[in-house]
Amino acid sequence: MHGRGIYLWADGVKYEGDFDFNVPMGLGIYTWLDGSCYEGEVFNGIRHGNGMYRCGKTSVTYRGQWHHGHRHGKGIIYYTQRVTSWYEGDWVNNVKEGWGVRCYPSGNIYEGQWKNNLRHGEGKMRWLQLGQQYNGSWENGIQHGEGTHTWYLRRVPGTQYPLRNEYTGTFVQGLRHGRGTFYYASGAVYKGEWMSNKKHGQGKFIFKNGRIFEGELIDDHMAEFPSFCLDGFQTPDLNGIRTHTPTACEDYRPRRAVGSSGWASVLGPDMTLDIHSLLEKLPEAHRDAELKQVEFAVLRHIAELRPIYSFYSSLGLGESPDNTFLLTRLQLRRMLMDCDVHLRAITLAHMDRLVPGDFPPEEIHSPFATMLLRNFVSFLVIVAYHMYHMEVGSSGNGVIVGCFSKLMRENIIPNAMHVKGLLFRDPVRAVIAMNYIDKSWEIHQTFCQVNSITRPDKTMTMRQFIWMFRDLHLFDSVLTSRTVLQILSLENPSAYNDSHSNLDVEIVFLEFYEALLGCAEVKSQMGVQPSAESLKPLELGGTEGGELESWIQWTHHFFSKIFFPAYEHMQLLKKEVEEERLREAARAKIALAKAKEAARLRELWEAEERRKEEEEEEAERAEGLEEDNLTPSALTTPVASATSIGQSKQSPSSGARKKKK
Repeated sequence: MHGRGIYLWADGVKYEGDFDFNVPMGLGIYTWLDGSCYEGEVFNGIRHGNGMYRCGKTSVTYRGQWHHGHRHGKGIIYYTQRVTSWYEGDWVNNVKEGWGVRCYPSGNIYEGQWKNNLRHGEGKMRWLQLGQQYNGSWENGIQHGEGTHTWYLRRVPGTQYPLRNEYTGTFVQGLRHGRGTFYYASGAVYKGEWMSNKKHGQGKFIFKNGRIFEGELIDDHMAEFPSFCLDGFQTPDLNGIRTHTPTACEDYRPRRAVGSSGWASVLGPDMTLDIHSLLEKLPEAHRDAELKQVEFAVLRHIAELRPIYSFYSSLGLGESPDNTFLLTRLQLRRMLMDCDVHLRAITLAHMDRLVPGDFPPEEIHSPFATMLLRNFVSFLVIVAYHMYHMEVGSSGNGVIVGCFSKLMRENIIPNAMHVKGLLFRDPVRAVIAMNYIDKSWEIHQTFCQVNSITRPDKTMTMRQFIWMFRDLHLFDSVLTSRTVLQILSLENPSAYNDSHSNLDVEIVFLEFYEALLGCAEVKSQMGVQPSAESLKPLELGGTEGGELESWIQWTHHFFSKIFFPAYEHMQLLKKEVEEERLREAARAKIALAKAKEAARLRELWEAEERRKEEEEEEAERAEGLEEDNLTPSALTTPVASATSIGQSKQSPSSGARKKKK
């Protein structure tokens, strides 16, 4: 059996496909009596390679790689007919092991590492109905090790709270246990020890009004005030603590944070600066004095910094009666660009790396990360040093305080709260533009690359932005590469002008997104209005004039009908190319197996031929010896004449010649 054919076993199993020397090999279809079937690659009669199996008794369907009859390699399995429960990822001998994504019937999704069919290693689980998410270590299907658990709260109308509680720290068998930090939705923070999901041991609690308690806690209660409970998810209020009125002899002055040298900080514990990276550059004997000068400088400018923080933290958001906003990296970058900080030979991408804190590489440039006021002030001090330390270093004043004062004097005070750019310049447009930011961030991450061997974080350069437009086929007669470069350099003229260009400048997501908004405006000036069909899903609320309505329409058209579909099409092509590569590899593997089998059969045939030849030669030699043994008896025959003797001498040789012929 060789080539295409159908084979039917006595028990009803049927195979239809390729045969190779009596063996099912190649592409084929197996069908069982219960309705189950397999379609794909076959090797030596078993499932091997890429193929799809569908169970006849259940709704289970598997499509992917096989190895000697087992699910092995990359594959996806659907457990329900409606495709609501599935797993896609790595397999080892029919067991989920490696990396994979599991979607459960409830809609919950796990993405991460597996071992022996259990969540094990690093992974992220999202409980959609519960509004929870865990990202961290797993062990035998349970949260165990370092991780972050987030409880998302429903949005309260008219408020802009961060809308989530979040714990980051150690888990033991699914419980918060060990060291960890809990961030409340209101902005309160607890950092300390935990035991079985409760705050227990030494810890520090920062209330939402900035007050701080630091000491021992027992079962979510302060040891000093046992009747006051620090609930695990709700923010407590200080009025729950009942203390006595201090007498005249007691110290009623507010407590101050104490520095390493015993000096009390003038900023208080809720505004402690994190500038250790700068102080370490100074001689140890000068550090306390320098820190003291910096804190006095911050104290002089804090009345100006607070409204700046509040102003920028509300950009792109609606009204809030409680005015509780946290500044995001996206809003921070807008403030830095408004103050022309990025024009001082230090890019916004480099400034991201200066933010105090230990961030993983994938979160360094996230536009959604937030920072408190004290982190914001610490960041400004650090940026000021990197901008001006070469100029201020020779002066008599402290170098750090000198740099910070120069930044406030020349950049922050004259320029802050004068919003530039295309995203936040108009409040109404900003709120609308924020609708497309999540998908744009996903695309931005796809095209980011590691642009330095010394830094693991991924960024995008202007050159890579141009390549992205080329790969997505977005250039046309109006939106040319020159036009895109002009848009990119609107707030960074040193990167590109008519005389020179530096396309290797790193850009952050704010610059990326505002460039997209600029491209949308260029598209709107082409003179061709978007079709009514493309605008059908867009609901226009109250607008102020035709110009705003036109901008809303064109922005929606650019993102929903041009940019996003181009990206999805490119991803689809990539997937098809990858699938074709896998198919080609599978065909090459089958061809190699066939070639090896053919070579093996050829060797067997040649060996058999050599064996036959050797047997024939051996038989000829044996026959020749027998004839040679007959010659002497012929010569001694007494009745033979001379003539017959001569004939006897010739007959053996002539007979041999005839045989050879």
